[in-house]
Amino acid sequence: MNPPRLIPFEAPPNANAHGALAPLSVRGLTVAYDEKPALWDVDFEISQQDLVAVIGPNGAGKSTMIKAVLGLTPTLAGNIRAFGKPVKHARKRIAYVPQRTSVDWDFPASAEDVVAMGLYGKIGWCRPVRRRHRGSAREHLDRVGMADFASRQIGQLSGGQQQRVFLARALAQEADIYLMDEPFAGVDAATERAIVDVMRDVRSNGATVVCVHHDLQTVGDYFDSAVILNIRRIAAGPVTDVFTEENLQAAYGGRLAKTEIRAIADSA
Repeated sequence: MNPPRLIPFEAPPNANAHGALAPLSVRGLTVAYDEKPALWDVDFEISQQDLVAVIGPNGAGKSTMIKAVLGLTPTLAGNIRAFGKPVKHARKRIAYVPQRTSVDWDFPASAEDVVAMGLYGKIGWCRPVRRRHRGSAREHLDRVGMADFASRQIGQLSGGQQQRVFLARALAQEADIYLMDEPFAGVDAATERAIVDVMRDVRSNGATVVCVHHDLQTVGDYFDSAVILNIRRIAAGPVTDVFTEENLQAAYGGRLAKTEIRAIADSA
């Protein structure tokens, strides 16, 4: 697919209509790097208490979409709302689990220190982290099976352990929506199971999870809904509705064999 040359974006009359209670609503989102579109006129809306996979081939704009929602990447056009408000006014209700590759693992912080960072919204910036805060951080480490590593410097942990620590930091925020950028990348089977358990746990407590995900074989097992991207939105909705051979072919094209696409679609 060859995206059109960038031109000034003019939204249709109803493009900014958002669901008032939707945890996340995106309308007309367009992002470009050096005049090359990374996302083009993307629309979707996430329901409350939903586990949502964001899928698509490499370069489809999945991580860019997460960063654009958080305001970490500038946008050319679009309107983004969280719970009916601009994201900057709902930021305390949103937790973010970044890609492991974007983190400086040499930073002199322990696992407990990292999780305590998730409490800064309650503690306040430039205020001391007290004993009760550290106790809370350890409780969240325990939820992901990392309590015994609380004092370990983060660079001394394995990839799966590091991912669990950042998951615990997000849990410490007690957010209403969790944005996760490839949390399953490079982790062991035990960590993958722990992440899935945490996602289901926060959903049962009323929260929503939006997760960039690569393993098409597990989408139907792990998630309720999917947003399929390839610069444009291909489809969005319940996995059973959108995980079709036609949509996967539109997103992945020749990157996957037709027999593989058919098998994945049939398994959802």
